[in-house]
Amino acid sequence: MNDKKTFKEQIDQQDALSAIRKKLVGKALNYKEIYSIMDQIAKERLGQVVTTYFAASGYAQGFTDQELYFLTKAMVETGEKLHFKGIVADKHSIGGVPGNRTTLIIVPIIAAAGFLIPKSSSRAITTSGTADDMEILAPVILSKERILKIVKKIKACIVWGGNFNIAPADDVIINVEKELMFESFDKIIISIMAKKVAFGATHVVIDLPYGHSLKVTHLKDAKILKSKFENIAEKFKIKIRVLIHRTDQPVGRGIGPTLETRDALRVLEQTFDKPYDLEVRSITLAGSLLELCLKDSPRQLQEYVKNTYGNCTGWATKILQDGLALKKMKEIIFEQGGNPDTESSKLIPGKFIYKVKAKTACVIKNIDSKNLTLLIKALGAPLQKKSGIYLDHKEGERAEKGDAICTLYSENVYNLKQGKKTLKQYPVFDFK
Repeated sequence: MNDKKTFKEQIDQQDALSAIRKKLVGKALNYKEIYSIMDQIAKERLGQVVTTYFAASGYAQGFTDQELYFLTKAMVETGEKLHFKGIVADKHSIGGVPGNRTTLIIVPIIAAAGFLIPKSSSRAITTSGTADDMEILAPVILSKERILKIVKKIKACIVWGGNFNIAPADDVIINVEKELMFESFDKIIISIMAKKVAFGATHVVIDLPYGHSLKVTHLKDAKILKSKFENIAEKFKIKIRVLIHRTDQPVGRGIGPTLETRDALRVLEQTFDKPYDLEVRSITLAGSLLELCLKDSPRQLQEYVKNTYGNCTGWATKILQDGLALKKMKEIIFEQGGNPDTESSKLIPGKFIYKVKAKTACVIKNIDSKNLTLLIKALGAPLQKKSGIYLDHKEGERAEKGDAICTLYSENVYNLKQGKKTLKQYPVFDFK
């Protein structure tokens, strides 16, 4: 019996290798071939080198619309799936923008509005992922049964799906991409949509930023991505809205797990030092997602929102300002096993600190997100959760001589030295 199983495993592996070779020379793959690749990657039978070849083939050759659908479907089918009733909301950012931790704000807003939003988040490919940040507040590795129970009780969760086999091939591919610090556009689409399908999403908003130092640099590429997202969503009968916007600098001021989480809590707590850009981006996305969900909601709720708040952006704003989102976030933290009394003021970054000060009066311009990513990694994030950088000044803001432009934090002296060295080699700021 074992011999037969071993022989089948060998055949399955050879089928996957043949399919990867076929893709490397630019040929399109059918569903059976794509399924064999996803199946073997999910079972971690191909090894890091071969998996990297497959990831690189997608980066170099790209995939047809049919292949994108097949890849998403196969990634879902080779893992677990969750099932919920009614409207299931979700949002996702394609990433690449440091400090863009809107999920920690949007999820509680949507849940406080009464919609289900079970959020499966990723680990970092570059500086920090939502799962890395949420882990500051509560465990993100939960069983499928626990997630279903939590969502049924409070309508929301923020977890890492890799623990119970949600789109398992995706997490394996992410690990090989970490070393190269890249994702192909097609891989971004597959990764995001597979998680949405597996988590039972019916209404999804995609945050798609573009800018000179981001993953997507040109508007034309953003529009192509938008079209591909919409095409796959239609095949899975998911209602989707893709929001394209120019972004030339980090959204919040903190970058790195602890600092990003602190920023998100400041917005939820409505403190005087909350990052305004992060709040605005979160409300915009939450409002769009509420609008998408409201269209398929009872007429009575539609009329109530219109008469009470004017529109869904007003609804999202009121939920945030009235403390309902903060209350819901505390519920999420508690149900996932964290301390609901955690406050932004209690989140302290690394004790080894270096302040970059202005040598003359100047205005900050052209913050380079790619160089910022290198700096964050040099400081030790995301493995060192207290490491990171705080932007005391952002683009367009004036700094006087001696003012702190940014503050570097690390958990040890070595990484702080590496951060200072990296900052000299790869400048993050321009001045005028």
